[in-house]
Amino acid sequence: MSQQARIHAVAQGPSRTTRVIQFPQHNGKPESVSEVFGQNVFSLKEMADKLPKPVFKTFCAQLKGGHTLDKVTADAIAHAAKVWALERGATHFTHWFQPLNDSTAEKHDSFLSLKTSIVNGLPETSALETFSGSELLQSEPDASSFPSGGMRTTFEARGYTVWDTKSPMFLQEGPHGTMVLYIPSVFISYNGECLDEKSVLLRSSSVISKAALEILHLIEPNDEDTPRSKQVYTTLGTEQEYFFIDRNLYVLRPDLKTTGRTLLGGLPARHQQLEDHYFGKIPSRVLAAMSEAELELAKLGVPIKTRHNEVAPCQFECAPIFEESMLAVDHNLLTMDVIHRVAHKYKLKCLFHEKPFKGVNGSGKHCNWSLTNDRGDNILNPTSSPETNYRFLLFLVAILKGVLDHGDALRAGVASASNDHRLGAQEAPPGIISVFLGSELDEVLNAIEEQRPVDRFKAGIETKHIRVEGTTLDLKVATLPKLSRDMTDRNRTSPFAFTGNKFEFRAVGSRQSPSFPVTLLNSAAASALMEVKIDLEKQKGNKPVASTEDMLVVIRKYITLTKNVRFEGDNYTEEWVQEAEKRGLANITKSPEAFKRLLTPKNAEMLTRLGVFSESELESRYHILAEKYAKEIVIECQTLQGMLLQHVIPAAFSYRRDLAESVSLLKNAGAESGPESKWLAQLAPLLNQLQEATEELDALLDEAQPIEDSAASAEHACHKMAPAMERARVVADQLERLTADKYWPLPKYQEMFSTL
Repeated sequence: MSQQARIHAVAQGPSRTTRVIQFPQHNGKPESVSEVFGQNVFSLKEMADKLPKPVFKTFCAQLKGGHTLDKVTADAIAHAAKVWALERGATHFTHWFQPLNDSTAEKHDSFLSLKTSIVNGLPETSALETFSGSELLQSEPDASSFPSGGMRTTFEARGYTVWDTKSPMFLQEGPHGTMVLYIPSVFISYNGECLDEKSVLLRSSSVISKAALEILHLIEPNDEDTPRSKQVYTTLGTEQEYFFIDRNLYVLRPDLKTTGRTLLGGLPARHQQLEDHYFGKIPSRVLAAMSEAELELAKLGVPIKTRHNEVAPCQFECAPIFEESMLAVDHNLLTMDVIHRVAHKYKLKCLFHEKPFKGVNGSGKHCNWSLTNDRGDNILNPTSSPETNYRFLLFLVAILKGVLDHGDALRAGVASASNDHRLGAQEAPPGIISVFLGSELDEVLNAIEEQRPVDRFKAGIETKHIRVEGTTLDLKVATLPKLSRDMTDRNRTSPFAFTGNKFEFRAVGSRQSPSFPVTLLNSAAASALMEVKIDLEKQKGNKPVASTEDMLVVIRKYITLTKNVRFEGDNYTEEWVQEAEKRGLANITKSPEAFKRLLTPKNAEMLTRLGVFSESELESRYHILAEKYAKEIVIECQTLQGMLLQHVIPAAFSYRRDLAESVSLLKNAGAESGPESKWLAQLAPLLNQLQEATEELDALLDEAQPIEDSAASAEHACHKMAPAMERARVVADQLERLTADKYWPLPKYQEMFSTL
């Protein structure tokens, strides 16, 4: 790599041609998104159209939990799916699953089969496309080649992928204009242990649905006019943040290519301090890439609603309409994949790492979570009178109890080597898991606990113009309408904030799958709902349904129990750290400590009692997380060491040599060489420090090699290797500032931030 390559990559920017695609047209005008939405999905509507009515009825009963699929039904669905896929150009199918590596996996199998028949007494082979029910229902990848935390070894390789019938099959582009049929699946071992993210999410969804229904059946009258809820499911909306940079610059950065983040590099004079990038005008190349990605996602049934610039340079966000959690997770992973692929077509690189650039905001995946029943009612909708919405209050205090009891487990769910750079960095929530409710709900809970009327002025809602679920604001400008105001303000410093009719879990990292954090959240909430149900059942006694007073007694109890987890202030302050300690809330700043919290008796008992994890699955998940953490930091350390030895130090040596030659020539000519000599004198100690830093990295890598225990490896990486890397970076960044630009081979922050 040379400085000329860097300059050439930067110079290509202005002359770059923009990719142009043809948006689907109707009567010479672009089609509406609704016309193309879901066209590559084998949806229930498609199945109803293509399956015999008895088969479709049987499948719908299976979706509702009636029974498992029989062979006849599976064969009929497989045949219909094959015909549908072949009509659209599919040549292969794949079981698409989510192994424990924050990614997705797939193995493509052809529809091609061979059939041998006897013609004139001789065998003749002919080709045809087939797809059986057994091929639809399961496949067999090598379970020993994926993370298993010791549950699978090389000689125990058998594993199974099994179709998740609640997630519809879909088509994605293959090579040369062909298509591939994707079958969303779970991944289990030969002995039935979960080896993926989706299986435990499905379990947790079932558990929280059951727990929620038990509460609803205690408070809902059972009559013909108002039938009781029969199903509750969690909904999820994932706000996906990411960075785009020019691909020509990306390929010249070994750290970005290998680790997803820059291990070296200083901030330019202008970055995000003017606060002018957030919601600013989207660069044309980025907007074109976004538009194409949204089109592809619409075809896949992914309802992208929002796109905008984020705070940091080159940082962006997209967000979908909320969906059932299991489908929302699939759609988030599809969103990441499609954005990544489309970016290549525009000579862009999409960075999903939580902190690709030091000194500017990192990226998160804010998970907006709620509960909905089969009538479409959002259970977490407080309405305009939350103080008398007892259903809402029961669920609210239960969720508070779940977060209070298992906040450290939620912290473990968002822990990773990459997210450690973001959490608590004045741009994302800290390692303390607390809940923000907003002034109105906070006052409502306080009033119920103290058995007094709600002070609406104290809650900040005393206005003349009241609207459902909030208030209106008078802007005092005659030509402007009155502004609808939400019930709560937004507290961007809170890791778990109530935002009107849902909770926003802000601590989730941008690169990770949302499955694990949502699984833990579902589980914690379900456990607390079971506690509330027991208390409410005792309070109700023999009455058909709980009375208002019964509910208030239970609500009041849990308001008192959960006061310590509620915090309405600035989570970034040192005062909150001290206050949280007094309240008994854990402040977990590093991932290795967070991982251990999964195995504490309190959390392990909850997760295994609910059946979300078995003991062996939970133990393996801990080892997978710890091992992955250590490996990622070792890879970063090796990458940094290579960059220092092969790029940074040689560049500084070349500059120092030329400076020395200049000093010598000036002295020989009898000219003043003071400025050059002074500059030269600054380089020598930095190069000595950098040499020592590379030797320290080398020694730490040698130390890490014989460590076999995953927990010890993670501790070594966290407390020894990561600080040493940071010390080396500080020196290297000083050298970048002092070394003349023409010697520096690596693209700088300034260039990556300004070439979109």
